[in-house]
Order: sequence, then C-alpha cells, then structure tokens
Amino acid sequence: MKLIIQIPCYNEAETLAQALAELPREIPGIDRVEWLIIDDGSSDETVQVAWESGVDHVVRHRRNQGLARAFMTGIRAGLERGADIIVNTDADNQYNANDIPALVEPIRTGEADLAIGGRPISTIEHFSPLKKWLQRLGSWVVRVASRTDVADAPSGFRAMSRETAQHLVVFSDYTYTLETVIQAGQKNLAIKTVPVRVNEDLRPSRLMTSIPSYIRRSLATIIRVLVIYRPFRFFSTLGAVIFTAGLLLGVRYLYLRWTGQGLGNVQSVILSGSLLVVGFQTFLVAFLADLLAANRKMLEEIRTHALMLRYDRKADQQRDGDL
Repeated sequence: MKLIIQIPCYNEAETLAQALAELPREIPGIDRVEWLIIDDGSSDETVQVAWESGVDHVVRHRRNQGLARAFMTGIRAGLERGADIIVNTDADNQYNANDIPALVEPIRTGEADLAIGGRPISTIEHFSPLKKWLQRLGSWVVRVASRTDVADAPSGFRAMSRETAQHLVVFSDYTYTLETVIQAGQKNLAIKTVPVRVNEDLRPSRLMTSIPSYIRRSLATIIRVLVIYRPFRFFSTLGAVIFTAGLLLGVRYLYLRWTGQGLGNVQSVILSGSLLVVGFQTFLVAFLADLLAANRKMLEEIRTHALMLRYDRKADQQRDGDL
C-alpha cells in the first residue's frame, strides 16, 4: 500500500524545509511513503528547497492558480503515481506531522473514505476570538449543508482513499476545504474526524487576509456548492420565501381594502404581483435545476469511471517503472 503526502505550495521557501523535516517516511501498515510538492507558480526558492529536503515528486504550475487548483493538481498527480491513500497538509507546518499515522488509520482499515484532522480550535493561542468563532460557525454551516458531523470543516489536514480522490471535483478557485466536505456528504462518503495537534504559527494565514473577505468568499463557496449539489432545495426555498412575501402583501392589501383603507396602497398590489410571479418562476427554476443536477450526477459517474481507467493505467506504468 502506497501513501503519498501532498503539500500545495506558493512561495513557501522559508517554512517548507521545517514542514518536510517532520513528515514521516514510515507508517505502520503502509509499504511506501512518498512526498509530493505542488508548486503553484512560486517566485522564490520553493522548488529548490523541496528537492534539497528529499521530496519524491514536484509538480509545477507556470502561474499561480490558487489553493484549490493546486490541491486538485496534487490529487491527480498522486493518483497517477499509484497512491492508495493521499494525505494533504500545509507548507506552513501548521499541523503536527506526528498525527499523520492516526489520520491515515481510518482510511487504511476501511473505516472511512475521508478523514479530517480536527484541531483544538478553542485552545489555539494564535487564533483570535473572532477567528475561533468564525471557524466554529463555518463548521456548523458545512455540517448543515453536507449532513455530516465534521468538527473542523476548514481544516486542510486530511487523508482520503484512492476511490474518494477519484470522486472529488473542486469548482472553487479559493479553497477546497469546505467544498470537498459538502461534496463528500452529498455523495454519502464515510467521513471521520480525527483529533490532531497544531504547531506554533510560522506565518499569517494567506486565506484569511481579512475577516470580511474570508466571510464573503466562504459564504460564496458554500452557496455555490449548494446550488450545484442541492439545487431543488435551494431554489424551492428561495421561491417559497419570495412567493410567501408576495402572498402576505396581497393579503394585507385585501384586508386594508375590506376595512376601507385600501386607497393609496396600489404600490403594494404591484409589488405583491411581482413577487408572486418571481416566486412562481423560481419554483420552475428549481425543477429545471433538479433535472440538470440529475444529468450532472450521471456525467460525474462517467467522469469517475474514466479517471479510474486513466489513473489506474498510469499507476501501473509507474509501478513498472519503479521495478
């Protein structure tokens, strides 16, 4: 059984060597452990540091494409190189690498398809109270959206089986963490939270450059994934809200009219009619979106089977080359 530990990198020359120095080369139950670096268009010495630190594979983007793209590039590279299990961690050494064996164990034994490292958010000293609250709020929203019990959805410290990696599709350019959890929940994959430790903060987070930006981008990611994976519920709920608002305005106008106070409330009638029409049209969109979602599911199944054939063939060629 082969395990590949992947690390997406963008200008991480200062912290990468320390992160790599703590990665394991041997894990119980794993025959081979390899390290993979995804260089996301770095302009510093990230790649040189990686090779000097003994990585096995480096995959490069010519230009910076964002964390989510780098994550998916690593997934594809790991599959092509015959990984049975893929672990993702960060180049800033945020996560304690000694917990990788515990993170891998549920995948190795078949207990879970995806294992996510749950950080002790409440006790992390370099997290501000606001950041801790946002982390907990984000995890709660993702649990509701994905119908899972993931404790730390924004955590990038995770392990997955080969089959799970072949199912993942990330649409966001911002981050993969929330989207992949929601996606895994929608696909009924077995997800397990594994308590992990964290190290001292080596640099500020690049995803949370500001609180408003982080909230805006995270909400946009969640809404986008909900539209993609639960379109009927999303649009039908939206349509129900709009239709109900129009209905209440209409009832209010009829009440005022019945009591002799209806004069001068023509605007309410116009707004009520507009909301009722828009609400009804949104219901129609919900049905159309549901049909498109069914078609998307079939296309994803076709894609998954095609990737299995493609990556399994490349993995066999890689194993032959290793021999």
